[in-house]
Amino acid sequence: MTPSDVIASADITFSCVADPQAAKDMVFGNCGVLSENLTDKGYVEMTGIDPETSQDIAESITGKGGRYLEAQIQGSRTQAEEGTLIILAAGDRSLFDECQSCFEAMGKNSFYLGEVGNASRMNLVLQMMNGVALAGLAEGLALADRAGLQQKDVMEVLELTHLACPMLVDKGKAIIEGGFPTHLALTHMQKDLRLSLSMGDRLEQPLPLSASANEIFKHAKRLGYSEHDVSAVYIRARF
Repeated sequence: MTPSDVIASADITFSCVADPQAAKDMVFGNCGVLSENLTDKGYVEMTGIDPETSQDIAESITGKGGRYLEAQIQGSRTQAEEGTLIILAAGDRSLFDECQSCFEAMGKNSFYLGEVGNASRMNLVLQMMNGVALAGLAEGLALADRAGLQQKDVMEVLELTHLACPMLVDKGKAIIEGGFPTHLALTHMQKDLRLSLSMGDRLEQPLPLSASANEIFKHAKRLGYSEHDVSAVYIRARF
C-alpha cells in the first residue's frame, strides 16, 4: 500500500517516519500523499522534523485543499506503549480538536501551540536539552568510574538530589547494566541535536553545549551504536 492509497482510504492520516527526508518522501515522492485528492482530508505529521520541512509539507497539503497538523512527540518507546506521550501540536485547530480521541489514546497531555512550526521548534528545544543532559550523565558516570567510585553509588546519591528526574535515573541504570535496550534510538537523538543546531544557526543563537553534545553522539554513531538506546552514548564518553 502506498501513501496515496492510505490517503484515499482515510479521512485523517497520521505519519511518523525516521527523519525529515523520509517525511518529505512520503508527501512528495512517487505515489506520495500529493498524488491523491486531498480535499477535506486531514494530514498529521508526527515525525521529528525541523520547522522549515513542516512548513513545506503544510503548504503542499493545504494547497491541494487538505488540512495539516504537526504533532511532535515527547517520549520514548515505553511511553508510547503505555500511552503516556506528550504531544506538541501546531497548525489547523479544527484538525487538532478532531484528533483529541487519538491523542488521548497515545499520550497523557496534548498542547496546541498555534501556527505551523511552533511545535517543531518546541520539540527541538526540549530534545536539545535532553541530549545535553544525557551527554552530561554519560560523562559524569565515566568520570566516576575513572576516579574509582561505584557508579551505582553515584546514582543512588543522584536520586536523592535535585538532579533526579525519570530520564536521568532510567538512563543511569541502563548505563550501569550495560545492555542498552532501545527505547529511543541514539541516531534519533543525534538527528534532533543536529536540527536544533541548524535552528540556532538561523537565529544566530550560540549553542556551545549542544554542539559539544552533538559531537559526542556523532562519535557514538561512528562506533556502531546508532540503533542502540541513547544511553549507549556512555560508550563514547568513557574513552
